[in-house]
Amino acid sequence: MYEIVVGINVGIFVLLALSLNIITGYTGQPSLGHAAFFGIGAYAAAVVTGKMGLSFWIALPLAAVITGIIGILLGFASLRVKEDFLAITTIGINFVMVAIFHYTPYLGASFGMSVDRPEVMGVQMNNYHFLGLVLILIVLVCLFSRRIQKSWIGLALGGIRNNEEAAASVGIDISRFKIIAFTMGTSIAGLTGAVYAHYMTFIYSSDFAFATSITILSMLVVGGMGTIRGPVVGAIILGLAPELFRFISDYRMLVYGAILVLMMRFQPQGLLGEDSFIWTRLKGFRNRNAGVNTPGERSAAGGQ
Repeated sequence: MYEIVVGINVGIFVLLALSLNIITGYTGQPSLGHAAFFGIGAYAAAVVTGKMGLSFWIALPLAAVITGIIGILLGFASLRVKEDFLAITTIGINFVMVAIFHYTPYLGASFGMSVDRPEVMGVQMNNYHFLGLVLILIVLVCLFSRRIQKSWIGLALGGIRNNEEAAASVGIDISRFKIIAFTMGTSIAGLTGAVYAHYMTFIYSSDFAFATSITILSMLVVGGMGTIRGPVVGAIILGLAPELFRFISDYRMLVYGAILVLMMRFQPQGLLGEDSFIWTRLKGFRNRNAGVNTPGERSAAGGQ
């Protein structure tokens, strides 16, 4: 049972890392307040089921829509501020949302908010059901991310990430695609928040604090931004780390900060980014097994 709980927690962070990857990895927009949208989805779903009496299965898409609408506002903000100023703006949004959660009586204020476990065909969902739901969502989000990568939207987002001015010069609507990216990324975060709220059955403002945003970003950076495998692997590694190294749990944020600094200094592509040391070696190993020469091997062969 303990392994199931750990699996659900890691799976939730996988979804959050994948959602942030659309904004930061694909589009290159720095977001240091992603936990705010995680929290918006959680509280929205809790209100829909707890105060409005609607089904959890209705609350899931509603939470995604509500969070996506608020994400559009952040998308508009990204049109006016860039890079460092956008990062600071997202941090501010995180603190503002946590304050709203903490001081709004309708949302439970400082006491938090209780949430009932949902039902499936008349049976209350247990941890096995939630693990299955999280795994299904991970597969769907990975397929969705893959579809983005292979589509014209992915090409436009990549152009914005690499050089906004150059992208605009070839006819890419920068404003439109930034808003699309923020809407998609925040909607997935809100959907994940809805699952989290009903899995935990109790949510509190501190669950969505700035530290959670840094944790999500750390997972993305460690795994490798702009890929699907990177957020998944990064979330698994850093999601399991607190369980494996409980003796340093009080210094988790310090450790995450050190990891971020080291990764950005020595391996900015992450562990499994396109040009990372590990991924390059893995591709070379795969090509050798398949009988395909790498560029270096081809040039060496040509010189003989």
